Amino acid sequence: MRALICLFSLALAGPAEAKVRVKLGTLAPEGSVWHEVLTRMGQRWREASGGAVELKIYPGGVAGDEGDLVRKMRIGQLDAATLTTAGFSKITRSALALQIPMMFESWEELDRVRAEIGPKIAAEMESGGFVLLHWGDAGWIHKFATTSAVSAQHFKKLKLFVRSGDPDAEALWRAAGFRVVPLASTDVMMGFKTGMIEAVGTTPLFALSTQWFGLAKYMAPIPWSPLNGGTLISRATWEKIDPAVRPKLLEIANEHGLELRDKVRGLNEKAVRAMQDRGLVVVEPSASDLASWREVARAAYPEIRGGIVPAALFDEVEARVKALREAGR
Repeated sequence: MRALICLFSLALAGPAEAKVRVKLGTLAPEGSVWHEVLTRMGQRWREASGGAVELKIYPGGVAGDEGDLVRKMRIGQLDAATLTTAGFSKITRSALALQIPMMFESWEELDRVRAEIGPKIAAEMESGGFVLLHWGDAGWIHKFATTSAVSAQHFKKLKLFVRSGDPDAEALWRAAGFRVVPLASTDVMMGFKTGMIEAVGTTPLFALSTQWFGLAKYMAPIPWSPLNGGTLISRATWEKIDPAVRPKLLEIANEHGLELRDKVRGLNEKAVRAMQDRGLVVVEPSASDLASWREVARAAYPEIRGGIVPAALFDEVEARVKALREAGR
């Protein structure tokens, strides 16, 4: 009789809460600031969920390039990923509105515009089956090369890395007269070693974290665009988590996203100094050098507007940036 009562009690209680293991991929190297912040986010998720949610991180591109990470989330091999806007664009091209070359001139401009159009982009990603956990930054994209180069004309003589699987970017660079070599981000180091590539656009912190600067020893601090993105989770995995727990997990993710933003912005300056101590040469651009890059960017705007970034969103970003500058005068 006692056994029957126990069985009856268990039946009334229902099945035990299933544990959700969230597998997250990222290109960020193990031990980098992005990896450290994600690790602490996972620890807090586990505590907030009473151990019901476990975050397993696959850093350093071991799960593939950004296109691979999105594809694997779609087929259920991964649950989440920390991506740049290049990865986001595999879900919605609107994300690229936050990385239009030479559009933004400061973090303040990016922050203000992202706060205004970010919810629209997040809604589009959710319609595509993904939940945005937080935004994040990686720093301003500068140009790194194996030889001293600073102007657009200098870089047109070099073999420039572009992400494989991004035909739009490849076509734009080619149309502008650059010699581009499409590769996976995980193959950049080998590309430099073999001479397949001679230049790359990336942030100082990422160049330091990946050690790319050891082979591309010259950096031209051209403020090409702020490299930003964030962390996504597939909606299918998100909905496996207890609905009562999700708001707290989202709150934690947002807190760590803000922490990551602030840390990354400070660490990029320190990364430049650290690389200089180890042989990096900073090639400062002149006014004419900067103008040469602005000319490349502006010449691409007609193709970017409507062809890569939805025309209405491109116009909105441009108008918002203009309004911010006029208000600041």
